[in-house]
Amino acid sequence: MAMKSMKMFGYSVLSFLLFFSVACSNSSEGRNMDDHAEYTHRPGAASEPVAIDYGLFCGDLCQEMLTLEAPRDSIKGTVGVVASGTFPYGAGTMRMAEEAVRTYFPNMEVVIGNGKSDPVIQSAVIDDFIAKQVDVLVIDLVEKDTVNPALERGKAAGIPIILIDRWSPVEVLTLIKAEDVEVGRKAGQQVVALLNGRGNVIELRGTPASTTAIDRSKGILEAFEGYPHIKIIESMNADFEQSKGFKIMEHILQRFPSGQINALVSHADVMTMGAIEAIKAAGREDEIVVVSVDAQETALEAIEEGTIDATVAYPIVMPMGIIAAAKTIAGEKMPKFIELEAPVVTKENVEKYKGKTGY
Repeated sequence: MAMKSMKMFGYSVLSFLLFFSVACSNSSEGRNMDDHAEYTHRPGAASEPVAIDYGLFCGDLCQEMLTLEAPRDSIKGTVGVVASGTFPYGAGTMRMAEEAVRTYFPNMEVVIGNGKSDPVIQSAVIDDFIAKQVDVLVIDLVEKDTVNPALERGKAAGIPIILIDRWSPVEVLTLIKAEDVEVGRKAGQQVVALLNGRGNVIELRGTPASTTAIDRSKGILEAFEGYPHIKIIESMNADFEQSKGFKIMEHILQRFPSGQINALVSHADVMTMGAIEAIKAAGREDEIVVVSVDAQETALEAIEEGTIDATVAYPIVMPMGIIAAAKTIAGEKMPKFIELEAPVVTKENVEKYKGKTGY
C-alpha cells in the first residue's frame, strides 16, 4: 500500500513538473526578454490565406498602393516595429502590428519595441534593431529632432525605414499617415460651426516637439482664419496625457470664470477625456463645446453621451505599416507617401466607427 502511494506521489510530481514546464513555455511565447524587444513573432505553420482587412481609413488609392504582387506566404524576413505603448494610440499600434503579422504573413518575423514616449529610449530601441539586422524598420517617432540620428544610422546600415503616424526631415522609404494639418483644420472647422463663428477657445496641444502637435495646431489656426471673433485665449501642452489634460483644464477653468470659455479643441482624445473630467467637476459642461482628435473608443462613447461634440478620426497605421514592410521585403516599389483618411465623427455617424479604430 505504501509502495502504491509512493508511485502515485511520484506520478503527481512528474505531472506537475510537466505542466509547469509547458506553462512557462507558453507564457514566454511571442516575447523576447533580451534587449529592447517586447514582443517577437516567429514564423509558424502556414494556414489558409485570410483576406486583408484594411479597415475604414485606407481608401481605394491607399489599397492600390499597398497591393502585394508576391504571394504572402513567400515573404520571409524580419520587421522591427518601434512605437510607444504609454498611451492608447501607441499601445494599439503595437498590438495591431502583432496581429497583422500573425494573421497575414505566416513566414515573416516581427520584433516590437516600446519607445515609452522617450526619444532616448526610442533611439536605443532603433539601435538595438539595427544591431539585430532586421530587414525593415517601421517606426512611429516620439519626436523628430532627437530621434533623427538613429534614423540616419538605420539608413547607413542599409535598412529601409517606413515612418507611420509622424514625419521626419530625414528621407525615408515611405511615410504612411493621415495628414495632420488637415486633421487640425477639420477640428477647427467643427469649432467654428458649433460656435457660429464667435467665441473663446482653449487649445490643448500634444508634446511640443512632436510633428503631430505642430501640424494639428497649424491646421486649427488655418480654420480660424477669416473668423475674427473666434479667439484662442489659452493654448497649452498636455503632452498626450490624460492626467495633464485634467490638471491643465482645471487650472484654466479657475483662471477663466463661467461664461469666458466657449469651446475646447484638443489634439487628442486621451487629453480630452482628462479635460472633460475637469469641466464636469466645475459644473460647466453645458457652456463649453468640445472637439477632439483620434476617435478612440472612450471618446466615441463620450460622443454618444453628448460630452464630446465631435472628434476627427486619426487612424492607427496598421495593418498598413506591416503590409508596406512586406512589400519592401518582397522588393516591390513603394510610394513616398500614402495618405489615410480622417473623417469627422459626430453623434450622427458614431455607430459606424465604434470598435473600428483600434484603440
